[in-house]
Amino acid sequence: MEYVFSNAAVARSFTAYMGTAVGVDAPSKWRIAVPGLPKGFNEVDLVAVGVILLISVCICYSTKESSMVNMVLTAVHVAFILFIIVMGFWRGDVRNLTHPADPTHPGGFFPNGVGGVFSGAAMVYLSYIGYDAVSTMAEEVERPARDIPIGVSGSVVIVTVLYCLMAASMSMLLPYDAIDTEAPFSGAFRGSEGWGWVSNVIGAGASLGILTSLMVAMLGQARYLCVIGRSGVMPAWLAKVHPKTATPVNASAFLGLFTAALALFTELDILLNLVCIGTLFVFYMVSNAVMYRRYVVGPHSTTADIAASSDERRPRRRGAWPTLAFLLAFSLTALSFTLVWKLALQGRARVGLLVACGVAAVATVGAFQALVPQAHTPELWGVPGMPWVPAASVFLNVFLLGSLDRPSYIRFGFFSAAAVLVYVLYSVHSSYDAEESAALEGAKVQDEACKV
Repeated sequence: MEYVFSNAAVARSFTAYMGTAVGVDAPSKWRIAVPGLPKGFNEVDLVAVGVILLISVCICYSTKESSMVNMVLTAVHVAFILFIIVMGFWRGDVRNLTHPADPTHPGGFFPNGVGGVFSGAAMVYLSYIGYDAVSTMAEEVERPARDIPIGVSGSVVIVTVLYCLMAASMSMLLPYDAIDTEAPFSGAFRGSEGWGWVSNVIGAGASLGILTSLMVAMLGQARYLCVIGRSGVMPAWLAKVHPKTATPVNASAFLGLFTAALALFTELDILLNLVCIGTLFVFYMVSNAVMYRRYVVGPHSTTADIAASSDERRPRRRGAWPTLAFLLAFSLTALSFTLVWKLALQGRARVGLLVACGVAAVATVGAFQALVPQAHTPELWGVPGMPWVPAASVFLNVFLLGSLDRPSYIRFGFFSAAAVLVYVLYSVHSSYDAEESAALEGAKVQDEACKV
């Protein structure tokens, strides 16, 4: 769902930048208003739909050709990013970092205070979705043990640096309250005498960048769904790989149509909020799962090993209860810190409570590290600094979740409830994991050819 929401949001933003590239300033001119529909779902964006369907056809055709197109688009996109950074630092004014365009608006380097920084961090968190898509290509990489960690870590570092430089250049070009929310970078040069051409160039470059982002994310989301289909959590039809193109055609087509349907009606702000809260929650769960796997799930406690053993019916879970107790206690500590930050009044008592929560969090991690040994050490690649790095991720994700608004939680709850219903009513009963568990009790399992 996170990939579908984010891809739909990116496709909607493509319309705005594409319009800027050809001289159409208002994206509403490219969209069709439909009276009678609720606000936020009443503008039809056919351009976004066309882009999604076009990319879906490309990734269904061939991974190799799609990767080559992506490499070309990425090279052009990076060139445009560097162009924007240079123009921003050349044409920008340091005064814009602290002075708003409207004197009645808050000024200073932190116009909305420290809380505004964290609220902004929660909103731009969606920029960090997609790096994990590199791992979904493991089956199609020659040396995944070496290349996947380099690809994920290297891309995170490079993009973070470029992101910060672009944010700095944007803030120098215009005061924060004068930035165009639809197409900020191209809008910064719109109306500037002698520099209007820059707006068109940036619009074209951003459009290519959006195509790159969409292609990578849609490649990744199809492979995620393919693996989920293999496990039986979703229908096995989605795991079908085309014999000629060697691509998950069914998953790619299904997700392409689903994404296009969302992008057709749903406004960008609604999609962004859904992506942000979902991404934060997913990263929170992954951080907990990393610690659970390292400290509980040993290297030989797989279902296959258990089935092959005549004297062992259940997997060994060394340190399960201490680990679960730590994860719960640490999450509650992070939640307490977040609630104090959001609700407590300014004063010494608030500062004292924040310090106490911080000390409690550090002490909890230190005690867990000292008392609970790791169940195993990864052979090729693993998260360093255990358990401090994933614990810090848990803390930050909980804190940033507290910065989001109420409607985001309502929408997220609705989609999460729908996913839980699908899992309980369908996935549990059809998944291979459930069949293998039944096999331990003497039930019949699928044959070696994996025919359901």
